[in-house]
Amino acid sequence: MNAAVRAVVRMGIYVEAKVYFIYEGYQGMVDGGDNIVEVSWESVSSILQVGGTVIGSARCKEFRTREGRLKAAFNLIQRGITNLCVIGGDGSLTGANLFREEWSGLLEELAQSGKIEEEAVKKYAYLNIVGMVGSIDNDFCGTDMTIGTDSALHRIIEVVDAIMTTAQSHQRTFVLEVMGRHCGYLALVSALACGADWVFIPEYPPEEGWEDQMCVKLSENRARKKRLNIIIVAEGAIDSHNKSITSEEVKDLVVQQLGFDTRVTILGHVQRGGTPSAFDRILASRMGVEAVLALLEATADTPACVVSLSGNQAVRLPLMECVQMTQEVQKAMDERKFCEAVRLRGRSFENNLNTYKLLSHRKPDTELPKDHLSCSTNFNVAVLNVGAPAAGMNAAVRSAVRVGITEGHTMFAVTDGFEGFANGQIKEISWGDVGGWTGQGGSLLGTKRTLPAKYLEKIADQMRTNNINALMVIGGFEAYESCLQLAEARARFEEFCIPICVLPATISNNVPGTDLSIGADTALNAIVETCDRIKQSASGTKRRVFIIETMGGYCGYLANMGGLAAGADAAYIFEEKFDIRELQANVEHLTEKMKTSIQRGLVLRNENSNENYTTDFIYQLYSEEGKGVFDCRKNVLGHMQQGGAPSPFDRNFGTKISAKAIQWISKKLRETYRRGAGKVFANTEDSVCLLGMRRRNLLFQPVVELKDQADFVHRIPKEQWWLKLRPLMKILAKYKTSYDVSDSGQLEHVARHSPKEADTGAI
Repeated sequence: MNAAVRAVVRMGIYVEAKVYFIYEGYQGMVDGGDNIVEVSWESVSSILQVGGTVIGSARCKEFRTREGRLKAAFNLIQRGITNLCVIGGDGSLTGANLFREEWSGLLEELAQSGKIEEEAVKKYAYLNIVGMVGSIDNDFCGTDMTIGTDSALHRIIEVVDAIMTTAQSHQRTFVLEVMGRHCGYLALVSALACGADWVFIPEYPPEEGWEDQMCVKLSENRARKKRLNIIIVAEGAIDSHNKSITSEEVKDLVVQQLGFDTRVTILGHVQRGGTPSAFDRILASRMGVEAVLALLEATADTPACVVSLSGNQAVRLPLMECVQMTQEVQKAMDERKFCEAVRLRGRSFENNLNTYKLLSHRKPDTELPKDHLSCSTNFNVAVLNVGAPAAGMNAAVRSAVRVGITEGHTMFAVTDGFEGFANGQIKEISWGDVGGWTGQGGSLLGTKRTLPAKYLEKIADQMRTNNINALMVIGGFEAYESCLQLAEARARFEEFCIPICVLPATISNNVPGTDLSIGADTALNAIVETCDRIKQSASGTKRRVFIIETMGGYCGYLANMGGLAAGADAAYIFEEKFDIRELQANVEHLTEKMKTSIQRGLVLRNENSNENYTTDFIYQLYSEEGKGVFDCRKNVLGHMQQGGAPSPFDRNFGTKISAKAIQWISKKLRETYRRGAGKVFANTEDSVCLLGMRRRNLLFQPVVELKDQADFVHRIPKEQWWLKLRPLMKILAKYKTSYDVSDSGQLEHVARHSPKEADTGAI
């Protein structure tokens, strides 16, 4: 929430508006006085990394009465405030909308009782409201992610990872209770992200007889030498008769039926606390700026709206449509129409649930009938990693292996990329082999940057020997380039005439055809966490500026987004050329800022942003020019950006796109299988694709078509969406710059998608 507060204040000041804090939520608005204070630029300095909210939040009974709202209206009129930005859940937003609808009536009442002039009634005739949804449950319809959800997932996953180590030592079963009274999002996504054995959520109650099914599954896992079982229960979990299922009941059941040593952990308010994740800071900063733009454009006739995110795009939605739909979910659940409830939750929730079902509810290691697919062949699908390791690769491999086995394929794992492939390092991989892989960082299969061009013959031999019918390549720019080489070699080697799919996985996020890559979120979190610590290291000392170098090759994604999330003053990147004049302007700007109450500055530089203006050069420049005002320190973050346990986002993203890719491969295999020849033959451009996220959708794009969009010399896409966010970082760092509003969200209606649409590829 603090990132949103900061963005609203600074964007408000940038557009020359007066900005006020209302402390303690609606209670502060009703009480007035010192609770409503005009704020300055410095008021929101150093709050980006603080959890909770610095302006406080409170439930307010009084605001629910007309008298309370009358007081609130009077307090706002006293200060001439007619634009409200409300950050909260559906209750807060519904209250705000009612306030807006009553506004003119409230003013007339105040005028009649002589509290305000008639002039004021005309001057402040209408109230504009924009909402941002701050809720860790992610229970608001119309938005993919609410502010705070990703951070709550971080807390849950940290706990699960810690519990896994202890449970593996002791052969224990753990029942974890997570928040979500009416919404199972946190439980569902954390179950996906940690590979839980079973999950209970309100929207998808277990079938009759679930008790026996669950116990069978747990004992099967134990029999397979799996030392730990994890069961996740949302606090609002219910069975199909709307009777609640508690974590204690689940524990008792396991103990009685199986006699396993079982423990319950209730996470409680831990989930609300802690430092916000990089994703949440960027989301809230984007939403805050968008909210100010929406308020500027609002008229008496525009409905109150919420700003939210759909896929990777900012959108504005009518507030009451979203609230109504959110309430419909609860109604559907009360009436036991659970399929309807899942559909109303939206595409993102539905996709999560479908992926979870795919990954968990097959009986593994049992022979599926050979005619499981429409053709009578049991296809062989190989998976390999190419390029530098990225967190989340293992989650993608696990998902591919398990969904592949579910689809009836025999899965093969190739170690050490194409070099390993050429050397015959390929073997069958089973369901159990990938257990516990989601939380592991790096690449367990091993990965190399080597491209296949010099090993084509050997690779073709291995494909023939192992009868590989399809290939899934997980990696960065090299993975894309490799598949391009295989596609171009099809004329010489028939072995490559098979369906091939690339999944983008690299911390640099430099793959053409996708807005996001697996691994980039984990790297961003590592950068942001380090920047927070580095900034904190200077607290108490005199004024200090830090110059920090990030990885990313020639791609400035990490430097730019890291700068936005950590509150940097500048981020130097290759994509936006800079010269000595700009460096000088930046130093002067920082010097001016440091003369106020601001104590610390942060400057990020991408490792290849400029061959002459090196990190050392920039450090020396700032040191010299800042003499007497601030001193300087530099840090090169290096390979810590590549390591670490994958973030919840990367685990989930990797799992979901990998499952989708395997389903695409299955479809292509069925289409290209030639019964007569008894083999697969795929020779069209659309049989070698990259699966990428573009704005709102997941799209399969032929690698050949993406050639024009790639700069092969610098290994980056020619056009990058995040460059549009650069002015945002500059505005939040007090630069006068122009902000392109052409990409800001337009008011849309909440999409009610039909079940058929669920597969159109939302994240």
